[in-house]
Amino acid sequence: MTAHPATTRPRKLSGRQLAIPGRYLAALLVVGVTLVPIAFVVLGGFRTNAQLNADPTGLPHPWVLGNYRTILGSSLFWRLMGNSALIAVTATVLTCGLGAMAGYALARYRFRGREGVYTLFSAGLLFPLGVASLPVYLLLRQLNLLESWFGVALAEAAFGLPVTIVILRPFMAAIPAELEDAAAVDGCTRLGFLWRIMLPLARPALVTVAVLAFLGSWNAYQLPMLVFNDQSHFTLPLGVATFQSQYSQDTASILAYTALSMLPALGFFVFAERRIVGGMAGAVKG
Repeated sequence: MTAHPATTRPRKLSGRQLAIPGRYLAALLVVGVTLVPIAFVVLGGFRTNAQLNADPTGLPHPWVLGNYRTILGSSLFWRLMGNSALIAVTATVLTCGLGAMAGYALARYRFRGREGVYTLFSAGLLFPLGVASLPVYLLLRQLNLLESWFGVALAEAAFGLPVTIVILRPFMAAIPAELEDAAAVDGCTRLGFLWRIMLPLARPALVTVAVLAFLGSWNAYQLPMLVFNDQSHFTLPLGVATFQSQYSQDTASILAYTALSMLPALGFFVFAERRIVGGMAGAVKG
């Protein structure tokens, strides 16, 4: 008698194994949707208008450096970048400083109405700047802060506080109370505990809110448009809109200007990307 070889049945893939390629496919789609427009803007700045009209999606051939060289040689562009950097740094410092103190008080102090105050800050997430643009403009006018970079930074910090407190409070509440008791035994005050122990331990969350505040301020358009009339006070988003209206036919230069305008914020985000993920994870766990 001859033995028949055992027939092997095809192995079925489990649902988890089938989900892995789907995740990779979704990640590739997200990366493509995100990076393709950025690559189009950056590469378009290295082309001429004739190249863009002949083949809008093609690669530069030859590569043209004149668009970027002209913009980088403009004193107005550097002035606008300095204005954006000054406002963004000031708004970030105010947001992180005030948000850290408010988050610490709401996380470690017990007082009547604490949850109501936290709910009030959380409700601030539901009101974008566009809803309060007129009241903010009138308030800045009464404070004589129109045409002032500090007025813009102050308003942006105020609108950045809700998300900052929502992230910092659970992160600070998750830090063990035994550390505060030990610090009090050593003679450390509550403000000393905040400065020496709490803030270093909450560094991932602070980096997260700092990046969010910086990017939000850097990309802000509506508030600077309401406050500034003098072009020398403009920020880069306003500069991009003004440049586009003045040189509407020069598409290559507009793409180069846009690429240079978003480069600092993009580099800052890439540099702090891991810290953002760590801070958000810690806030959710808290």
